[in-house]
Amino acid sequence: MPKPNIQFTTPEKYWDDAKEGDECTSPTYTVTAARIDAYAELTGDFTPVHVDEEYARKSHFGQRVAHGLMGLSVADGLKTQSEYRFLPGMSLGWTWDFVRPIAINDVLHITFRIGAMRPSKSKPDWGIVVIPTELINQKGQVVQKGEHRLMVPRRPA
Repeated sequence: MPKPNIQFTTPEKYWDDAKEGDECTSPTYTVTAARIDAYAELTGDFTPVHVDEEYARKSHFGQRVAHGLMGLSVADGLKTQSEYRFLPGMSLGWTWDFVRPIAINDVLHITFRIGAMRPSKSKPDWGIVVIPTELINQKGQVVQKGEHRLMVPRRPA
């Protein structure tokens, strides 16, 4: 898959540039059978409900669905393609819920906001942000949601 040609109009942010309550909506991502298959190949997760059409049709989903962790991966990727982005930092972890299945041909985007912020206690040149995030399909339904904890560089003195 070719790297998207993204032209950002805003610079990357330091921790000090963010404000609690700032919000952003990402570009979109279309889920395809080929992308689900590629994710299965990448991770080694060939659970039939993801990769076997006949099996999936007989399941309670009634169709093939994307891996739950594929949704989280897509959400993180969409965050990096958004206009509101930080200088490279360190992910401290995710708390993530799978709300609805993600189907082939779903068109996804994320909305996120800057939640809690605090200076790092162990690294004074860094700050920590909590980023509540929702992964939303083309029907406006939240399919996954949670929070990303991220350590970001502070603006040099």
